[in-house]
Amino acid sequence: MNSTERPATPSPNSRPRLVQMWQTWWRGLSPSRQDRYAAIAPLVAVVMFFIAIVAAFWYLRSEELEREREAMRRDVEYAQQRIRLRLSERQEQLMRLARDVGNQDVDKNGFNDRADTLISQYAELQALTWIDTGRQVRATQFGPSVAAENLLTVDEVIQKKELLELFEMARDLQQPVFSQPLATSETAPMLLLEVPISQKGRFGGVLLAEFSIDNLLRYGTPTEILARYAVTLQDGKGTTLAGTPLTPRVAAQRLLPWRAAPNEFEMPVAPVGNSLKLRAQGYHTSLGLVSNGLFWLVCVLSFMTAWLLVATWRHTRKRIRAQEALQGETNFRRAMENSVLTGMRALDLQGRISYVNAAFCQMTGWSEEELVGKLPPYPYWPEGDQSTYHDMLIDEMSGKVFPGGFQMRVKRKNGTMFEARLYVSPLIDGHGRQTGWMTSMTDITEPNRIREQLSASYERFTIVLEALDASVSVAPLGSAELLFANKLYRQWFGSQTVGHLQLVAQAGVLPSNSNANTSMDDEDGLMGLPSDEITTAVSGNAEIYIAELGKWLEVRSRYLNWVDGRLAQMVIATDITPRRQAEEQSARQAEKAATVSRLVTMGEMASSVAHELNQPLSAISNYCSGMITRVKNGSLSEEALLGALEKTAHQAQRAGQVIHRIRSFVKRSEPNRALADVSDIVSEAVELGSIELKRHNVRLSHHVAARLPKVKVDSILIEQVLINLMKNGAESIANAQRPAHQRMVELRVVPRKIDATDVIEFSVQDTGRGLSPEALERLFQAFFSTKSEGMGIGLNLCRSIVESHHGRMQAENLYNGPEVTGCNFSFWIPVASPAESAE
Repeated sequence: MNSTERPATPSPNSRPRLVQMWQTWWRGLSPSRQDRYAAIAPLVAVVMFFIAIVAAFWYLRSEELEREREAMRRDVEYAQQRIRLRLSERQEQLMRLARDVGNQDVDKNGFNDRADTLISQYAELQALTWIDTGRQVRATQFGPSVAAENLLTVDEVIQKKELLELFEMARDLQQPVFSQPLATSETAPMLLLEVPISQKGRFGGVLLAEFSIDNLLRYGTPTEILARYAVTLQDGKGTTLAGTPLTPRVAAQRLLPWRAAPNEFEMPVAPVGNSLKLRAQGYHTSLGLVSNGLFWLVCVLSFMTAWLLVATWRHTRKRIRAQEALQGETNFRRAMENSVLTGMRALDLQGRISYVNAAFCQMTGWSEEELVGKLPPYPYWPEGDQSTYHDMLIDEMSGKVFPGGFQMRVKRKNGTMFEARLYVSPLIDGHGRQTGWMTSMTDITEPNRIREQLSASYERFTIVLEALDASVSVAPLGSAELLFANKLYRQWFGSQTVGHLQLVAQAGVLPSNSNANTSMDDEDGLMGLPSDEITTAVSGNAEIYIAELGKWLEVRSRYLNWVDGRLAQMVIATDITPRRQAEEQSARQAEKAATVSRLVTMGEMASSVAHELNQPLSAISNYCSGMITRVKNGSLSEEALLGALEKTAHQAQRAGQVIHRIRSFVKRSEPNRALADVSDIVSEAVELGSIELKRHNVRLSHHVAARLPKVKVDSILIEQVLINLMKNGAESIANAQRPAHQRMVELRVVPRKIDATDVIEFSVQDTGRGLSPEALERLFQAFFSTKSEGMGIGLNLCRSIVESHHGRMQAENLYNGPEVTGCNFSFWIPVASPAESAE
């Protein structure tokens, strides 16, 4: 593009302010200055790239040197520990020998033998001398490499200043003492160690050990460290005692900026102290040369890149200018170059072949000389199809061009056939006139074979899906198109997406299975595909009822990428109507069992109910008889008549309430869970249960905590559980024949928190004989009863009711010491959630 051209840009309001400012500044420049800045931009980019490379090399080199220094530090510390351990071992051996000498367990001959063994066993130990309290040598042993001037003879009194100072220090401290390495110009440096000899708590002389510092370095330092570094032992003044240090670099090398400081490290050798230091120097390597070579190579490449960018930019400008002049002359070539590895054929207006490319010749097997200039029928037309192809060619020449091309058989020169697809387009010259037709040919034999295989595979896949006993449908998100539907889906919903969308909408938010995948580092089950933002359906299943079909369906949904790249949703619906019918049948049977249990309970309570009803009925009869007598006597006033009638109506209402509660309790009804107050449930249960308790002459006390939250339950079923427990408690007290003051059943309702869940706990406590261990184990089993006339379904049904409300039930005996004083039945029910309370 020329520097004066301006690209199309959006409106200023839609662009960031910084971009607007840059474009305004750029448009204000002259074309020459724009060209200059455009030429400088690649150079600036290369310079910045070069600076980044230099910084990277410097940083990597610094990191490498730091790692080398850290590695040297670790190795020197390890070598120092090895030398320290070696000296400590020799010191311990000499201390044992000094102890044996002080205890007179070793004489001179024994000392000589043990000293000779130590000297021959450890190369760093050169000499071992026994000196008494008068500084006289009692015995001595030395190695063959000890110089003659350093030898001490038996009965010699030591006179050397260094030995006298070390002797006095060992005598004063009463502990082993190392000395500074001793060296002369003629002899090798030696490290001295004097170990005091204790004889019955008194100073009895010393053992003088002389160590070769060179052998200590050689045998105490690991060989791998000696191979990596130049290791030396030096005294406190920096004099080398053992090892060979590296020669310092020349001043010219030291001034080079890329030359790094020498890699050196030293530390004192314990237990000798600062008078003996271990020093290591890294060997000079050629790494710097290699890294410098890479650095200069990158620099050269950067400069070459800059030069190439400038040259490319200049060449591009020249090419753009030349392209306008050559545009008319290159139309013919451009039409043939639109396809790659495609056979190209050009025809003139009379149908004569004017050009074929190499790909066309390779496909057909005919050479360019054999094809150019040929008129139809062409050599690559099969004999049986020549008339058909001739008619097609006439249609092409008359302007009937097929946009999608057409398929034909092509004969090779060797007689074999292959399938090809031809695309025809007009050939226009530089003046806009049509000079012929351009045809491109592609061999589609292999694509046709693959298409047939895919078709067969799709057919097998379709057969499998069609045979499934589940409905399978696939539809893209946000579209009414149905991508796939198997046979069962079409039978149920037809060929539209209405059924698919109905399943998705009616299923709603399916339960996610994310809990099963949290052990895999918290991966997304949809692997990045959208979920809640697109639709409410996610991986899982839901059971819905389709009224049009009269079926219960289990719906599973998941996302997938369709063959065209669109995000689609697959829904699988399985008919579970038989299973739901079986579950409903089971629920009805359970409901019948609950109703039978309530009838049995009321049958057992029949006499108590009759007694409860007899009182208001007798009162009504008495009031009516009294009013009749007083009316006959004429002594009944209007005020007395109204009072009697009010009392009669109250007794009738009382009898009606008793009958209404009994009817509501025993009436067979569908389970109806709703928000209920615990106090209302307890009040209804106490009114009905107190009838049975009065019959057994049992007192009932109940306590309900204040401000209890609501529960979502079937009130009749929970009342049935409470009445059953209170009746069982009264019967247990009656069977135990407790005295009157001990005949009591207590009902308590309090809030609890179990496993971080807020619940309401109901407990019924009696004063009976309790339950045997066998009865406690089998208490809630069906058809197990402790009563001779019992059916064994009461407590089993009670536990089923509690568990259907997501609660738990248990029983335990109450003790007063070893004596059983009663039994406590308790169960708890979760409180209603905030969402349920809001509903």
